[in-house]
Amino acid sequence: MYIPFENLPGESRVWIYQSNRKFSEEEISEIETDLKAFVEEWAAHGTSLEASYLLKYNRFIILAVNQEVQAATGCSIDSSVEFIQGLEKKYDVDLLDKMNVTFKLGEHIAHKPLIDFKKMVKDKAVTGNTIVFNNLVTNVEEFNEAWEVPAADSWHSRFF
Repeated sequence: MYIPFENLPGESRVWIYQSNRKFSEEEISEIETDLKAFVEEWAAHGTSLEASYLLKYNRFIILAVNQEVQAATGCSIDSSVEFIQGLEKKYDVDLLDKMNVTFKLGEHIAHKPLIDFKKMVKDKAVTGNTIVFNNLVTNVEEFNEAWEVPAADSWHSRFF
């Protein structure tokens, strides 16, 4: 069952998928339609999940579930991964590779393999003040407070 993202409690679980490229406006429109349909039908052991999604910066897909109503289970999480894999194939993008870093360079959003990000740190092309997307956040509250943070305040800090 779809509910607006802003109506989810702070403890609601989130999963963040970052694309290796920006989606076009047409793709975003299609993805939004597909996401809404998926979330409407998303269930755990036959019980509908109270869930939502966000599309951010034409690059990130965020899924969320209110665990207080019905917890996501292994099977329901698997179905969401299968859905994301379907989007990867349909749009020829990479959404599941966790060895990439997405960060802001001014108003531009950059996406680099982790090894390239480390090199940029060494070359001082990015600093601890560079805004990174911390896709390791686990719930809505963390997403709202600690998703877009200076690299020094996230797991990326180990590279400085």
